[in-house]
Amino acid sequence: MTSNRKMLQTYTLPSGVELKNRVMLAPMTNFLSNDDGTVSAQELAYYEKRSGGVGAVITACAYVLPHGKGFAGEIGANRDEQIPGLKKLADTIHSEGAKAILQIFHGGRMCPPELVPDEEILSASAVPAEREGSKTPRAMTEDEIQETIQAFGEATRRAIEAGFDGVELHGANTYLLQQFFSPHSNRREDGWGGSLENRMKFPLAVLESVQAAIKKHASGAFVLGYRISPEERENPGITMDDTLQLVDVLATRNLDYVHVSLSDFYQGSMREEDPTPRMEMIKERIGHIVPVIGVGSLHTPDEVEKALDTGVPLIALGREMIMEPNWVEKVQNGDEENIRVTLRKDAQQELVLPDPLWNAIFSVPGWFPIEE
Repeated sequence: MTSNRKMLQTYTLPSGVELKNRVMLAPMTNFLSNDDGTVSAQELAYYEKRSGGVGAVITACAYVLPHGKGFAGEIGANRDEQIPGLKKLADTIHSEGAKAILQIFHGGRMCPPELVPDEEILSASAVPAEREGSKTPRAMTEDEIQETIQAFGEATRRAIEAGFDGVELHGANTYLLQQFFSPHSNRREDGWGGSLENRMKFPLAVLESVQAAIKKHASGAFVLGYRISPEERENPGITMDDTLQLVDVLATRNLDYVHVSLSDFYQGSMREEDPTPRMEMIKERIGHIVPVIGVGSLHTPDEVEKALDTGVPLIALGREMIMEPNWVEKVQNGDEENIRVTLRKDAQQELVLPDPLWNAIFSVPGWFPIEE
């Protein structure tokens, strides 16, 4: 029995790349790469387990420079020596039938000092994050800004040479691209800060660097997406009005999609008492120009279908694919009642989940529904 769900329909991105369905694996840090950023055998097994049903896999974030490494066990895309491992990763995803998209980023002030050269973290300005234990970063110099812009282009070249189908720029979740856009972390008084337009300049320069690399090195259609977080709690911080102006510009830059990072697809404002879903506002603003990916607390097939009925054409699943790697296959086979929506404490080996991710899951109360 095969389901006739909307999520199983094919979808062609603006670049011409066709996805076999409308469900993507969301980018999730798994802490599995080797210390030098090369892809590990465990990492290949993790992705192999989760690439069979989805239309595309967006990998965990890959750092573009050593001072941008945000997590232990993170993928690196900063050296040509990492290309063979990246190729194994792309090949593994392709072997299961999905498109492979490498998410690239720089952690900025969110990088743990012990993971970066000289334990010196960098950002737009010398402003620490409003989190307990946060260190004060050093403001990037003009040369460091230019180096970082170029590094995103070089990481894209490596993704192309490794056989990936695309890259996603991680401009969300408080990392460097967002830090330059945010009035909280960007207090610069030069051309990279101040006005909203100036705060957009760094992420847009990164986007242009990546597009130049695609034009130079890709021989065919290549996916380019951009991930955003709609708002920040901090004051000053990114407001919804800021974000709507940003996506207005992004929608004119020949992207394949804008990926909206939310913990709940229907999430309202985190800054004020406005329940209007941020996802709906972005979709209404730019959805007629560029595809928008929705994500967040969509656990069941019915919930995914309802989200697609809002007009959002693509859905990314994160925690759902941790608990149920065969989520899409079970929808395809009419076996929806057997989709696992809880995590068993004895299922680590079966689900191919590494110790760091497994331990993280159980360290955050309520993050996953646990079956005793």
